[in-house]
Amino acid sequence: MSTKKEKLILFNKPYNVLSQFTDDDGRKTLRDFIDIQGVYPAGRLDKDSEGLLLLTNNGKLQNLIANPQNKKWKTYLVQVDGEITEGAISKLQSGLMLKDGLTKPAKAIKIAEPEFLWKRTPSVRYRANIPTSWVKLSIREGKNRQVRRMTAASGFPTLRLIRYSIDKWSIDGINSGEFLVFDL
Repeated sequence: MSTKKEKLILFNKPYNVLSQFTDDDGRKTLRDFIDIQGVYPAGRLDKDSEGLLLLTNNGKLQNLIANPQNKKWKTYLVQVDGEITEGAISKLQSGLMLKDGLTKPAKAIKIAEPEFLWKRTPSVRYRANIPTSWVKLSIREGKNRQVRRMTAASGFPTLRLIRYSIDKWSIDGINSGEFLVFDL
């Protein structure tokens, strides 16, 4: 019988942090925020994206979360360049042709800027003559940089990307750079 306590960590990853524990180039990594041995990310979140990253020391749970065949919904809050149109939302909902194939239909709605957002460092570029807008986008697949490529293909490039939730887990109540630990 194993005495190792199985854990699940919900980490609100800041912008410009790698989703790994080491880096030979001295960039910020998970080690700068999480000092728990033997846990590994269940999936990835790009350096220039923020929000929920799940980590665990339970291999079965890691596979359940990270394997695209398990079709876990991942929800993102996306700030886009320009005032997104209903036509663009419809394209996101229908699926878009990207270089590596057609995306599955997404859940997409235009939203107001989330009130709970933290300031990002560095801040998102600001241009007085070009508005920005927000989209809540949920997908069940994980092509490389898919959300960014989807919004660009719909005509509205991503300025800020925050993963809000994966399946039943979310960043609710977790400040940027902080985490919660659950014993399994």
